[in-house]
Amino acid sequence: MEAEGTLDGDQIEATQGQIAPVPRVSIQAFCEMPDTADTITASMNDRRMLKAHVKIHMGGAAAAIEAYRSAPTPNVIVIECNQPRHVLLTHLDELADYCDAGTRVVVIGRSNDISLYRELMGRGVSEYIVSPFEVLSFVRIISDLYASVGATPVGRLLAVTGVKGGVGASSIAHNVAWAISREFDSSTVLVDMDLGFGTAGLDFNQDPPQGIAEIVFAPERLDANFVDRLLSKCTENLSLLAAPATLERNYDLQEHAFDGLIDILRSTIPNIVLDVPHIWTAWSRRILVSADEILVVASPDLASLRNTKSLLDTLRAARPNDTPPKLVMNFVGVPKRPEISVADFAKAIDLEPLSSIAFDPKLFGTAANNGQMIAEIDSSHNVTAAIEEIARILTGRAEMKLTKKRFSNPLSALLARKRS
Repeated sequence: MEAEGTLDGDQIEATQGQIAPVPRVSIQAFCEMPDTADTITASMNDRRMLKAHVKIHMGGAAAAIEAYRSAPTPNVIVIECNQPRHVLLTHLDELADYCDAGTRVVVIGRSNDISLYRELMGRGVSEYIVSPFEVLSFVRIISDLYASVGATPVGRLLAVTGVKGGVGASSIAHNVAWAISREFDSSTVLVDMDLGFGTAGLDFNQDPPQGIAEIVFAPERLDANFVDRLLSKCTENLSLLAAPATLERNYDLQEHAFDGLIDILRSTIPNIVLDVPHIWTAWSRRILVSADEILVVASPDLASLRNTKSLLDTLRAARPNDTPPKLVMNFVGVPKRPEISVADFAKAIDLEPLSSIAFDPKLFGTAANNGQMIAEIDSSHNVTAAIEEIARILTGRAEMKLTKKRFSNPLSALLARKRS
């Protein structure tokens, strides 16, 4: 058996999107080496393992056998055994006497031996991991245990949020969702999560009678058919799960309020764009941390700079095995407004923006008032090109390269001359 590959920094972005979230299962690991225990501990903080309940013990296979003599086994048992083959097989045969039906066993060892692998599979072991291994390798193996053969690929979860109110994050989210559905001829759902003040219905000229509120306040009805009935069709490939945008009731939601909805959308829709409002609650943090890609929208001012740094630091710490969030600078070049240069902004937060979108009130205002997307107003505008490039990057269909000509601010040269 080939050893599990170690993922380097260049491979993380390509690999992480292929790993499905691990379902709500119990996992107990019995390690021999501290390094193995440390790696599994680190995996518990990965966003794809949020629902799994993991416990780590030392002592290896012998400790596992002793633990389950009088206790039921969990969904997954992970056993590390660096002892000779005959000792490992003897332990597994003894453990089999105590395993409940449906329990899956993953073995960790140091022998990279195809004959051992075949013998373990013949005994019903679900997977064999050659140590040392990386966090994402372990997460991927646990995820694959529950990935159905021939199942539809898990949808890609793209979360868009603004670092403060009024930076145009919702407009970017809506246009990116529209671009994904059109550019790649791929089924896409836009979820407006601003229940009280969401604008997705207005931007798409839709007024659906039902939407995301029905899911939040009637979770007992939640299933794929129920969600499908609540989706409003915007185009052939784009559907909208609209917010009620009313203040008739309070929206004090629990941390797990959207978990069921996200699971259903992931299993049925290739692209899910979440328009996450500028709030900081348990549920909004959970949504951002669990997303496959995060797009942060900011404007070039001091409050945005402070909030962007704070948000990026928090998300980087919570997502240690993921690439950093992506950044879009919006409302760049507002006449007569002092602003922080994009270069200085990027240097302060240690992140280059994907795009710097110039202030263009006529273009965005016309689109908003007409219930249209930017590309429908002017398909040749450089903002349209920027939105399309952002869509390609977020869906993994383009390398993350800055195209200065495409993303340049047409007012920058004029402003520079005025300042000089």
